Amino acid sequence: MRTLLPVLCLLAAPALAQPAPPRPDTRATLSLGVENDVFGGGTDRYYSNGLLLALGSSSAGLPAPLAWLDRQLDALQGPGVLRWGASLNHAIFTPQDIRAAVPDPRDRPYAGLLLGSLSLHRVTASSLSTVEFQAGILGPAAGGEQVQNNWHALIGVRKAQGWSSQIPNTPVVNLALDRRWRTPLGRLGGLETEAVPNVTLVAGNLNIHAAAGGILRLGQGLEGDFGPPRIRPSLAGSAFFQPPADRPYDALGWYVFGGGEARGVAHDLTLAGRGANRGVDARPVVMDLTAGAAMTWRGVRVSYTQVWRTEEFYGQRGGMQSFGSVNLSFRF
Repeated sequence: MRTLLPVLCLLAAPALAQPAPPRPDTRATLSLGVENDVFGGGTDRYYSNGLLLALGSSSAGLPAPLAWLDRQLDALQGPGVLRWGASLNHAIFTPQDIRAAVPDPRDRPYAGLLLGSLSLHRVTASSLSTVEFQAGILGPAAGGEQVQNNWHALIGVRKAQGWSSQIPNTPVVNLALDRRWRTPLGRLGGLETEAVPNVTLVAGNLNIHAAAGGILRLGQGLEGDFGPPRIRPSLAGSAFFQPPADRPYDALGWYVFGGGEARGVAHDLTLAGRGANRGVDARPVVMDLTAGAAMTWRGVRVSYTQVWRTEEFYGQRGGMQSFGSVNLSFRF
């Protein structure tokens, strides 16, 4: 618990004082994302695929029930312009060898995850505070087998053989607290540079972990977002984006970025398994290294992120896992 205290203190601290709040934003953002290890060599193992559908609201006000909930979180969230978000994501986890009908019990178990979330945000000129409630199902009801094997049949790839041993149906709930800061670092060759550090705490029967990290960005129009949206436990970014006020609507915004995050892991149900479907022992520290690029133009944002993730469990073979994330966002 002592290792979590610095993270809890940072999450509960008031957001940094800002010279001016963000201007009102009357548009919402819809984001579509795909994460897959085909972008990391097509190994089809461990974290094999993720799908994300996310909505970031305008800042025109919260619906009454969310406004009440937001008031209860006032001391935790600190000042800022209010936004809310909702998302649905699907993830597939498999062992290294998907050809074996009886998977190696020392390898990551098969698991499908379907997770919905509702989030509340406080946004200032240089900080984003988020409280996110997650609920869903881990197991056959999530449809991991159908999604993976139907896709494999469509593209002519051999089906995964061991889904009959997947983790049984388990309802899951999580609470995620996240804070990130935008810190301008000056200009380099006429381009903006910026650091975006973050701290995160996630607790529930699905995951328990504390994380800290961030990214460095170089480009134009950086104040439009807090990084591209991702599927947790990766660096989450922001589902919404808002073109800077001092740039024309049709001006091209872009940035390249790189960074990383370290997570102290106390529990991961996708690794631990349940009942007779016992899993493997999670490593206490997992690190992600990331690099990528994003571009915005006329209310559209497109981004690509490459991720290198260290071993997540004892006995994992193959070293770091590599996968890519593609995201497309629209303001409406």
